[in-house]
Amino acid sequence: MIAINPGCTVARYLALRLAELGITHLFGVPGNHLGPFLTTLRAEGDIEWVGTPTEGGAGQAADAYARIHGVGAAAVTYGVGAFNLLNACGGAYVERVPLIAVNASPPYEQWQNQRALGLLTSHMSPRTESNLDVYRQVTVDAQVISNPGLAPAQIDAALTACLSERRPVYLEVMEDLWDEPCAEPREPISRRERPFGARGQTMLDSAVAAVLTLIDDHPGPDGRPRPVVWAGEEIDRFRLGGRLTDLVEATGVPFCTTVGAKAVVDEDLPQFHGVYNGHASHPDVRWVFKDWATCRIGLGAWSTSKNLGGEQCVGGDWVMAANGGVSVGASYFPDVQLEQLLPALQDALVKAYGSGGLAADYYAEAHAHHGAPEGRPAALEDHRASLHISGSHSRHRGHPGHLTYDGVFDRINHFLGHESREDWTVVSDAAFSLIGSMNLSLPAGGFLSQVSWLSIGWSVGAATGAALAPERTPARPMVFVGDGAFQETCQEISTHTRLGLRSVVFVMDNGHFYGIEQMLVHPSYYADDDQAGPDFYNVLHPWHYDRLAAVFAGKDTPANGVCVADTAELDALLARLTDPADPVNAGPLLVRVRLRRHDYPRAMAYKVPKPATPRPS
Repeated sequence: MIAINPGCTVARYLALRLAELGITHLFGVPGNHLGPFLTTLRAEGDIEWVGTPTEGGAGQAADAYARIHGVGAAAVTYGVGAFNLLNACGGAYVERVPLIAVNASPPYEQWQNQRALGLLTSHMSPRTESNLDVYRQVTVDAQVISNPGLAPAQIDAALTACLSERRPVYLEVMEDLWDEPCAEPREPISRRERPFGARGQTMLDSAVAAVLTLIDDHPGPDGRPRPVVWAGEEIDRFRLGGRLTDLVEATGVPFCTTVGAKAVVDEDLPQFHGVYNGHASHPDVRWVFKDWATCRIGLGAWSTSKNLGGEQCVGGDWVMAANGGVSVGASYFPDVQLEQLLPALQDALVKAYGSGGLAADYYAEAHAHHGAPEGRPAALEDHRASLHISGSHSRHRGHPGHLTYDGVFDRINHFLGHESREDWTVVSDAAFSLIGSMNLSLPAGGFLSQVSWLSIGWSVGAATGAALAPERTPARPMVFVGDGAFQETCQEISTHTRLGLRSVVFVMDNGHFYGIEQMLVHPSYYADDDQAGPDFYNVLHPWHYDRLAAVFAGKDTPANGVCVADTAELDALLARLTDPADPVNAGPLLVRVRLRRHDYPRAMAYKVPKPATPRPS
C-alpha cells in the first residue's frame, strides 16, 4: 500500500510532474476553481504562469510551445473556459501535438448537490460529464479526478499517454481536491513505445524491400533511379530530423518537405529541393517533384488536402510512410514505425546504390533534358537564388510600387537571408499567409504553422508559445496573419506586450475581406480587376490594425504599430528592424500591410479561371 504523504497534495503532484516534463510555462485563464493550483505552482517555482486574454489563445500558445519543446500545457476553468479551449485541443489532436489540458471543476460537494437536488453552480451543466465527453473526442486519455488517493495514478496515466501517443490529454480536477494529500511522485514519467520484435522486423524488411523495388521499377530515361523524398509532419512530431538528415546525406537523395514539415531540417542542405504542396507548389518545385522525379517517397507525410494542394490522391508510384504503417504503391505494411524505417531505408539505399549514389540536382537535369524551358532555373542553386530577390516589387502584378503577396514574401526572404543578423521563428497563419510564406528559406526549427486544422488566427497566440519555448527563446517571432484571422485573436498581442516579446506581426490587409474564402467559393473574382466586389459575407469591417499597438502598450511595456502601403515603406521598415537601437525593436510591432483586393499569392493561380478568349468576328 502506498503511504499518503501529507507534504504532497494533488496540486503539488501535478506541478511536480509538469516540471519533470521540462515545462517552463503554463498558459491559461484563471478562475476560482483553478486558483489553489496556481498558488501551489508559484510556490514550487519551476513553472511560470502566463495568463492570456482568452482560453483559445492559451491553447494556441501551448500548442506552439509543444511543437518546439515536445510537450506543452494549458489550464482553464470548467465549462466556459474548457469549451473555449476545446478548439485548440482539437487542432492539437489532429496535428499530433502533445498538449496537456487541465480543467479545474467545481468542488465535490457541489457535484453532490447537483446530483441530489439539481442545484447548479457557476459554469456547471446539468449533464455532469459534458466536459469529459467532449474532450474524449480530441484526446488520447481523459480523466476526472475526484479522489485524491487515485489522483497520482490518473495523472501519471494521462501524461504517459500524452508523451507516447504525441497527442493531447485531459485532466479535470475538482476544486476541493487541489489541497488534499496524496502520494509523492515515484517513477519518472516516460514515453512507452510500441514494442519492436521479430514480427515487426519482418514487416520492416518487407516494406524496405518493396520501396527498393518501386525505385527500380521507375527509372529515369537514362536507366538511373530518380526518387525524391517527401518529408512530412511526423518527422517533426517524432523528433526525427537528425535521422532524416543522416538519410539524405548518406544517400544523396533529393528531398522536399510538406508545408507542415517546412524547416524540420535546415533548408540549405544541398539535397533540399523545396516545399511540395500539390498545385500550390512553387512551379519549379512541382516541375521537378511531379514531372522529373519518377517516384516519390513520403516519410512522415500526411496526405491532407493542404499538403496535396488541389490534388485528390497519391499515385501508384508513391510511398507513404505515416500513421504507423507504410503503403508502397498498392501494397500496405502495417505496424512499421517511422523511427525504425528511416535507418533501415538508409542502410538499404546505400547498399543498393552506394554512398551518395542517389545524389542529383533535379533542376539541372530537367533543365538539360528539356532544353532550357523558358523561365526555369538552370540548377538548384539558381532556383534558390530566385527566392532571395531583393526588392519587394518582384513578380508584381500592377503598379511597381504597390505591395503584393508575392512581392512581400520575396522581400522578406531576402531580409531573412541577407540582411537580418537575428534569429527568427516564422509563425504563419492559415490561407494566403501560409501559401505565401511556404517558400521562405529557413533554418531548422524556423517555421511553425497549423496546416490541417487551419484555425484562423492561430498564429497570434502561437507566437507567444514559440517565443517562450526554451529551444527557441533567442529567436524573435515573425507572424504572418490575414486581416480576418487577426480580428479573431488580436487580443493575444496583449500577452506579447505584457511579456516584452519582440514579435513582428504582419497583418496582411487585402482591403478588409476574407480573400481565401472568396478564392475557394468564387475564384472568378480574381480573374478580372474590374469585376464587382466580393461576396457580401466575405466583407470585413475595416480596422486600423497598426493603431492597436497604442491600446496594448503601457508605461513600461512598449508596443509599436506601423502601416506600409508601398515597396519603399516596406524597405524602410525592414531597415529599421536591423537597428537594435530603433524603438520599434523594443517590444511587439504590429505592421499593417496594405494590399489590393484582387491580389493573391502566385501559388493559388491554378484555382483562378483564365479569361475567355474572344471569338474572332
